[in-house]
Amino acid sequence: MVVAVLLSGLPEFLYGADRVANQTLNFPDKPPAADYALENAFPRLRFSNPVAIVQMPDFEDRVFVVEKAGRIRMVTLGGQPERFTFMGLTDRVRAGGERGLLGLAFHPDHASNGFFYVFYTAQGSGSPNRLSRFKVTPDDPFAGDPETEVILIDQPDDAGNHNGGDVHFGPDGYLYVALGDEGNANDSLNNSQRIEKDFFAGILRIDVDKRPGSLPPNPHIAVSNNYSIPPDNPFVGATTFLNRSVNPDQVRTEFWAVGLRNPWRMAFDPVSGLLYTGDVGQGRLEEVDIIQKGGNYGWSFKEGTADGPDARRAPEGFVDIPPILEYRHGSGPDRGNSITGGVVYRGDRLSQLYGAYVFADYVSGNIWAMRHEGNRHTDWFNLARDSGIAGFGIDPTQGDILLADHNANRIMRLVGTEDTLNVGFPPTLADTGAFMDLENLIPNPGIEPYEINTPFWSDNATKQRWFSIPGNKAGIRFERQGPWGFREGSIWIKHFDLEMVRGDPASSRRLETRFLVKHEDGVYGLTYRWDDSQENAFLVDESGYRETFSIQDGEETIEQVWRYPSRSECLACHTPSAGLVLGFSTAQLNCSVVRNNHEVSQLSWLKSAGYFQVEPETIEALPAMVSADDSSASLTRRVKSYLASNCSQCHRPDGEALGRWDARYETPVLESGLINGHVVRHEGQADRRLIVPGNLEKSEIYQRISNQGSRRMPPVGSHVLDVEGIDLLKRWITETLPRKTFADWQQHFSNMVPNLELDPTGDADHDGWDNLSEYYLGTDPTFASDRWRLRLDVSRETLFVPNPSGIELRLESSLFLGNAVEWEAIEILETTEPVFGYKGLLESKLEGFNEGSKFYRAAIIFPELE
Repeated sequence: MVVAVLLSGLPEFLYGADRVANQTLNFPDKPPAADYALENAFPRLRFSNPVAIVQMPDFEDRVFVVEKAGRIRMVTLGGQPERFTFMGLTDRVRAGGERGLLGLAFHPDHASNGFFYVFYTAQGSGSPNRLSRFKVTPDDPFAGDPETEVILIDQPDDAGNHNGGDVHFGPDGYLYVALGDEGNANDSLNNSQRIEKDFFAGILRIDVDKRPGSLPPNPHIAVSNNYSIPPDNPFVGATTFLNRSVNPDQVRTEFWAVGLRNPWRMAFDPVSGLLYTGDVGQGRLEEVDIIQKGGNYGWSFKEGTADGPDARRAPEGFVDIPPILEYRHGSGPDRGNSITGGVVYRGDRLSQLYGAYVFADYVSGNIWAMRHEGNRHTDWFNLARDSGIAGFGIDPTQGDILLADHNANRIMRLVGTEDTLNVGFPPTLADTGAFMDLENLIPNPGIEPYEINTPFWSDNATKQRWFSIPGNKAGIRFERQGPWGFREGSIWIKHFDLEMVRGDPASSRRLETRFLVKHEDGVYGLTYRWDDSQENAFLVDESGYRETFSIQDGEETIEQVWRYPSRSECLACHTPSAGLVLGFSTAQLNCSVVRNNHEVSQLSWLKSAGYFQVEPETIEALPAMVSADDSSASLTRRVKSYLASNCSQCHRPDGEALGRWDARYETPVLESGLINGHVVRHEGQADRRLIVPGNLEKSEIYQRISNQGSRRMPPVGSHVLDVEGIDLLKRWITETLPRKTFADWQQHFSNMVPNLELDPTGDADHDGWDNLSEYYLGTDPTFASDRWRLRLDVSRETLFVPNPSGIELRLESSLFLGNAVEWEAIEILETTEPVFGYKGLLESKLEGFNEGSKFYRAAIIFPELE
């Protein structure tokens, strides 16, 4: 039970009123700027005009290089890299200029079905742009069979340039295909603003698995029956485009986005799922675009943000999606003539590039990194130079960026120069100035201990925590919910011990001590690994470190891998959307702690010590998370606390995770998208949902945390399954969530919370909903934060309404309040897109939203009590 203790009657000095500023910590304000260079990734290997570098799912020991002449080369990684021919198509590829073998993508389930897809310029009449499926040979999974070709799209092409040709599977399992405008100049073949003509000037999204519910493509000379159309593609059923009528039976429903001139190389960010592309300009501008569903990127009405050759033909009111970044033609550090779209860096070895989009210009040789907020770039800087870069890829062993040097016939690797990666940081823990007594981990003045309610799972390690806010004045912006704000120079310290004999604290070994430093642009993290003498800890390299320990668990000896995180891995969790600093928030810190041998409220202690810029409200009214083993709290509250601690850094509105559910503690379950929420990567099992009441097998979150492998969650910081956390989620899914009679529901919560009475008209958690209503709504009657509510999104002029099964909802509006006014029913629509970062709500568009005051109410009609 969390207890908030009042300050009255206790001496002021117990609570930090004698706070002093720390004078000993020794960290740079920001990480010293790293320098970058290119090195030949495979010095012994040569390639013929490489244009793409591709990974095979589930295999981290090889990459595949696409050669324009018609060959796919496989390179084995580790030790001495070797090159093999995966498949040759030179007899059917027309290569030269911008034609050739241009794209390759392995099916997400390639390990089972052996399928892969290529895009190439075919020989023969019309030199068609061809998208085909192939399969590996029966006796060798690393050899493609040219005789297995199945053509999906075969589009005749009257010009040799602007072919696009990149292909990628998205996180939704659909195949995305980049297409140029067919060629020549000024869109002379009139393709760029058409959705009912041919397959040019856009991005396609097709279903190569022909899933149930997908649609057949409309007839066309280029179309086969070997794929289908995802039913949510944006132009399905379109009858107008650019203010003119179109025949829906002639629309190329394959289009996902349009208005692109020559999208040369695209890539999905593996974390956020955003699709980036570089679109080659004509005479003035090159651009980076983030591709959106149904987006029109302007060509040929626009070239970047400038008028394009057909600007005068643009219909009235035409609005395109502007580039996230553009640059002018010419030479110089910010110029070029032909963009090559790149990749988002998510590797281990270059933390200052983590999350940045890295791309190049084929002509000028500039290689850049870019960051953005929303649809505008915020930072853009040079990394290196090498003309002729035609494609990018990722080395799966470390996440390094690989570059296809088309002109020099080699594969390059982006590296940080060694003398700039580790300089400027304290080399040992003793040098950091954190502890006056390293042996007993006694911190220097101005560094204070703290505790949290719900620790992140760290593979059975135990942790100690400290923080330091610079100066001795207020340095924290308090928030009741959500992340707090912190002054630059604030530092958090976390120390890890691991028992070498499970259950024996005396066997604990010091593993590491981590630091998180707040600076003006974000945070950076450092890890210090304790040596075998256990007398000091030493700075871990930029790329992190891995170590194996023998753990005695009863009669069994377990080999446990411990990962000392890279600096990039620190940034993977400490994201801007999560507030950068994790665990240092109201619901986590609202607990009792011991200060000077007295038990006190931790939030009250922080308040009296003057840390808050604006003092919080009454402490007892503030939210508090609970530990997974707190038997006095309901399963719902414990699960919400556990998911918030372990998942919410990524799974939240604007978070970087692909699954758009909301794990934040303050978000009610009905709004979180958890219950029957859609799974982005369902591996072909479309009936899986995030949480299915009563069904563990189809509950994706349960499966992700209870099984090892590449899909394990959380994806960083853990190699050991959390048995208690798994059991907690299991009990919630099987005991709390399944539908019960009211009597069984009463009994369930009464068994969980001693002395709890749930008569129908009572309100056990004082949230304004009686117990019978909570039963029908599926909310927790002991957890006030788990409730039903309307939510208004002012920016979208929309009300959102949770819709539990078994109840009837009616939404009404009125211009006035009062007993005699008439209320008018308004329509509620089912949402298909994520709302506030999650799915599963109903929505109602509010007409006349800005025309004056209006009132809204929801009527909930419950069935008769069972």
